[in-house]
Amino acid sequence: MIDRFLVDRTGLRSLSFSLFQLRPARFSTSSPHFAKKRMPPKKASVQEKRTLLGRPGNNLKIGIVGVPNVGKSSFFNALSETDLGKAANFPYATINPEEARIPVPDVRFDWLCEVYKPVSKVPAHLTCIDIAGLTAGASTGAGLGNAFLSHVRAVDGIFQVVRAFDDAEVTHVEGDVNPVRDMEIIQTELRLKDIEWVEKAIDNMKKTTRSLNSTSLADKAKKEELATMEKIYKVLTVDEKDVRKAEWTNKEVTRVSILFALRMKKSIKLETQLVEEGIDVVNSLQLLTAKPVTYLVNLSEKDYLRKKNKWLPKIKAWIDENNPGDPLIPFSVALEERLAFMSPEERKEEEKKIGSANALPKITQAGYTSLDLIRYFTCGPDEVRAWTIRKGTKAPQAAGVIHSDFENKFVCGEIMSFEDLKEYGSEAAVKAAGKLRQQGKPYEMVDGDIAYWKAGA
Repeated sequence: MIDRFLVDRTGLRSLSFSLFQLRPARFSTSSPHFAKKRMPPKKASVQEKRTLLGRPGNNLKIGIVGVPNVGKSSFFNALSETDLGKAANFPYATINPEEARIPVPDVRFDWLCEVYKPVSKVPAHLTCIDIAGLTAGASTGAGLGNAFLSHVRAVDGIFQVVRAFDDAEVTHVEGDVNPVRDMEIIQTELRLKDIEWVEKAIDNMKKTTRSLNSTSLADKAKKEELATMEKIYKVLTVDEKDVRKAEWTNKEVTRVSILFALRMKKSIKLETQLVEEGIDVVNSLQLLTAKPVTYLVNLSEKDYLRKKNKWLPKIKAWIDENNPGDPLIPFSVALEERLAFMSPEERKEEEKKIGSANALPKITQAGYTSLDLIRYFTCGPDEVRAWTIRKGTKAPQAAGVIHSDFENKFVCGEIMSFEDLKEYGSEAAVKAAGKLRQQGKPYEMVDGDIAYWKAGA
């Protein structure tokens, strides 16, 4: 008797039973077929996985960072539709970080809710943290800098709010508005703190590696870890780059360990373990400049609506030179504050009147994407739910987000893509078209998958 726990089409767990009778085949190992034919040995191979910087997991957080009085707390309030953020016209109005879970907009989720008409609707969420402003000298403790930098270290990604509006009633901690200077201050302080942490880690590692035996596999791994730390230090000091902008690959961080494992004829299992440990060398330091950054340029409402501001070209040029590839999103906190507390009908009418939509959905999705997060769906009349997972997550671990039993006793998943369901119109039609797939443990989840899990007892 095999017990099977299912996440059925209602999104709930149910129990069913199936009885299988297995009849062993009768054969003799002395048969000529078994005497002459031998299966060729399996070729060992190592499948290289894409390296993801940052803390592993699905419950990742993004922090709002910037110098004081640039609109961070006001942005947090508009984003979360709360008044948790302490918005005030003086530095350090925010001391303790505030946290809110922001629904991530998704037209696929909305469509699924229209089709299934569920009792419960649970979208994906992005956890957002309002962090106090950083000033020049924060890395050495100025302006409560050590406490605030520890708050940055606790998040997994950064919304960096940059002020590009003039307002005599809103003072600037540096005396005047200059977003390029402000970005340089934040980058410098984060980088200096990383250098301090890496220096300490290298000193501690050198104390334990002086007497290492070079013929020991464990000692080789330690020395490779030290070499990786020294490369991080070079990236920060000599190359003057943020850690996330350097090339970090599995082969790079583990080449000595892998070569030594092969020389010692160690198993592939051990070699794979060394690859994972190499990735952990970079991630275990929890460096500030390893976190993905999305730049949010806070404009006046007038500049945002006319899509013109004297600082935007200079900000883009600075990002292209210093952190190429990082997203840049212009928005207006003043406008978002006005729209945030309107009813949906009033907001829609106001957006039509001004000829522009609010930027918060775009910002939320950008933060979610920057953390390498994707989502899959479970659907039924009781509940439509989006489950957040990291890119590269395999089917058993994706199932485990719902309940650990689904991962530990994973059998398979019935998977269809959102695109197929939308094209064919119903689950029955998807199945009839041969688009409903049974996927096993090696399957890597794709953003927008619709899944029903099967797990044994």
